[in-house]
Amino acid sequence: METALEPAKKRTRGLGAAPKIDTLRPRAPPLSTASQSQGQTAAQRFPGKTGPCPPATALKTQRLVPTVPVQKPAVGGKKPGKRPGWDLKGQLCDLNVELKRCREKTQMLDQENQQLRDQLREAREQAHTLGTERSSLEGELARVRAQAEQGQQELGSLSARVLELEERLGTQEGLVHVLQKEQLELQQERRTLTTRLEEQEKRLQASEAALSCSQAEVASLRQETTAQAALLAERGDRLHGLEMERRRLHNQLQELKGNIRVFCRVRPVLAGEPTPSPGFLLFPPGPGGPSDVPTRLSLSRSDDRRGTLTGAPAPPTRHDFSFDRVFPPESRQEEVFEEIAMLVQSALDGYPVCIFAYGQTGSGKTFTMEGRPEGDPQLEGLIPRALRHLFSVAEEMSSQGWTYSFVASYVEIYNETVRDLLATGSRKGQGAECEIRRAGPGSEELTVTNARYVPVSCEKQVRALLQLAHQNRAVARTAQNERSSRSHSVFQLQISGEHTARGLQCGAPLNLVDLAGSERLDSSLALGPGERDRLRETQAINSSLSTLGLVIMALSNKEPHVPYRNSKLTYLLQNSLGGSAKMLMFVNISPLEENVSESLNSLRFASKVNQCIIGTAQANKK
Repeated sequence: METALEPAKKRTRGLGAAPKIDTLRPRAPPLSTASQSQGQTAAQRFPGKTGPCPPATALKTQRLVPTVPVQKPAVGGKKPGKRPGWDLKGQLCDLNVELKRCREKTQMLDQENQQLRDQLREAREQAHTLGTERSSLEGELARVRAQAEQGQQELGSLSARVLELEERLGTQEGLVHVLQKEQLELQQERRTLTTRLEEQEKRLQASEAALSCSQAEVASLRQETTAQAALLAERGDRLHGLEMERRRLHNQLQELKGNIRVFCRVRPVLAGEPTPSPGFLLFPPGPGGPSDVPTRLSLSRSDDRRGTLTGAPAPPTRHDFSFDRVFPPESRQEEVFEEIAMLVQSALDGYPVCIFAYGQTGSGKTFTMEGRPEGDPQLEGLIPRALRHLFSVAEEMSSQGWTYSFVASYVEIYNETVRDLLATGSRKGQGAECEIRRAGPGSEELTVTNARYVPVSCEKQVRALLQLAHQNRAVARTAQNERSSRSHSVFQLQISGEHTARGLQCGAPLNLVDLAGSERLDSSLALGPGERDRLRETQAINSSLSTLGLVIMALSNKEPHVPYRNSKLTYLLQNSLGGSAKMLMFVNISPLEENVSESLNSLRFASKVNQCIIGTAQANKK
């Protein structure tokens, strides 16, 4: 029996022998499962020698402190610390302890690996940042080198200029010597002529005696001529004085109305649009009753998010505004122009004038400034009516000795880029860069390079320019309007007047500006693939409109620095916005309830402008 069991014991010892584990290399999970199966087989074969061994999964879940079994005396010369081959449970426990230690070491190595990966990512981010800084510094170095080259070129040109001036100095010195020689010759000739003059005087005295009889008749005729000339001069002086007094009183009247005036115009409801609810827009009468021109506007706004304690909807909030003039929806183009005709007259008298049309997309700004392109006289805007008025008054002033000339230009500011709306032929579509520059050294007058300046003298020329500009202007479809102007259009008319007999000159610009839509970003997003372009356009528009408000506020507060250069619009119009100018702003609003938020924003901006005072205007006379 013992002989039969001997091979089985050897096989059991061979299966239960503890293998040597490399602590530097993690073991695979199946090791514990194999050890568990070997332990169970040995327990079945030798139930008396080995006790029950818990499964490996139970050893993993339970955090037990491994106990070292009592070592039996060594048999056959074995080392005391080594477990016997039949102690499978002890060997399995040792393997589990070793496995736990290996897993802890593996977890520690994973953490170190993660830290190294984080450090690698941070190093890559720093490398990317340093690359960006390097690119920026390289660009700055290139710019500095370009400036240095430009400075070298300027130095060369100045050196050439110095040499040229030295040559001219030598030439002038030679010319001085020649003139000194000519002076000596002229002195000799003068002495000769003096002698001849004495002889002629003697002959003249003899002739005077013969003419004495005719002088009496001539004296009487001269008296009559002098009397008539004095009468004409007196009447001319009186007429001129009356004209100067008219201009003074006219300017005083405009100053009493305010050098910054704000008009509000509400466009009518168009076909297909919903009719606003009663009481949404009200026009309260003035102190004199309905006969007074409207100057106040009341707008109500309901908010569904607000409510009373009983659950009923809150009453609508009413907002009241007051302006210099309010035009209801039924106002005609002729009524609007009659209110600004006297302001246009000030431009002819030498005062810079600037008229804006401000408001959201689709509120009627372009209709107010240009009218309809169909050519209906009743629908003409401010630009054709203003020029017709100026041509008529200039013709009347010609009888008083005044002559006027008019030069027109029409540009748009799109994404802070100036474009010429009057470009034709080969210049059209070439994208020639237009820049705002001084007209000359020391000059305060501004001009736009590469832009057409067209002399005009009749209405036909003006209509042709407006039609050309209408075709070239940047428009796009937005969520607010099918055809929305995405730029500021600036029509400038330079007026020059001269009274040759009295040596008087006057000149001033008339600026008629159709501003782009003032809506916020979320309500003017374009449809289709050009959404990003519409977003950039709206950002540029809002930035320039904000700068316009800051400039007006700075002028009103008499601040030492006015931020004209923060926007191309204010930079181009700076000579028509200062203390020597007269400004008028049309705030155009929509009558629809769905646009109440944008209407309120426009009315609040216009109210701030209406509270500004920029001082007394002065005419540009020479």
